[in-house]
Amino acid sequence: MIKAMPWSARIGCLGVFIFLFSAVFADVIAPYGERDIVGDVWEPSSGQFLLGTDNLGRDLLSRMMYGAQTTIFISAVASVLSFSVGIFLSFLAAVMRGWTDQVLSRLNDMMMAIPTLIFALVVLAALPQELWILVLVMALIDSTRVFRLGRAVAVDIVVMDFVETARLRGEGRMWIIFREILPNALSPLLAEFGLRFAFAVLFLSSLSFLGLGIQPPEADWGGMVKDNKDGIIFGVPAALIPGGAIAALAICVNLIVDWLLNRTASLKGGRGDV
Repeated sequence: MIKAMPWSARIGCLGVFIFLFSAVFADVIAPYGERDIVGDVWEPSSGQFLLGTDNLGRDLLSRMMYGAQTTIFISAVASVLSFSVGIFLSFLAAVMRGWTDQVLSRLNDMMMAIPTLIFALVVLAALPQELWILVLVMALIDSTRVFRLGRAVAVDIVVMDFVETARLRGEGRMWIIFREILPNALSPLLAEFGLRFAFAVLFLSSLSFLGLGIQPPEADWGGMVKDNKDGIIFGVPAALIPGGAIAALAICVNLIVDWLLNRTASLKGGRGDV
């Protein structure tokens, strides 16, 4: 499987591995603590501070590692939660059809009609600044996109012969959803999960940049861009480094997703030829 991967996908996997390794082992490999002030404001890169320091004199490399921990963990939790809710409700709508499908689909359309960033800003501004509330808001917003894709995939699968056979055997809805539809929809859903995760990283960073995401002094990449944005005027790259990390992670994930989509398409083409 690794030999069949194109170079673009290998680069994506390597990049994601580096980010995940930095996030998981940040407490071990980070040169300094997350909140430790160890130098002057916006010191340039040196042997002591490989990426320089931030607006308060904290080591930027250490903050990047801890920021990866926060950004990736929260984005992953929100993505898993949004997929769990979105996929279950979309498959349930496709299986039950009728008024259940209509109600869930119209509610989903109503939620998607609201601009996501404006909705998140209004809700987060009105509610307490709690981490679990942030995760729930991100998951709720993202689940609408997952619902749309999941229902489109499930509607095509639910009319196939093996699903009808399961119904005639007397299998329940949960069996049909988890044992018949889900395994056959897994490839496009895995690709979509990668895309939704990348969007979650971008969305969380946007909220943090606007002051309604991760709150200081906790490190996350969007907040680090906000804290150091004034340094750009003086030619200090402290804001560009976390911004580049956000872009690099999104690109690496998309490279893997592109390979998964191409691989799924080629497999479908092979089955069709047979």
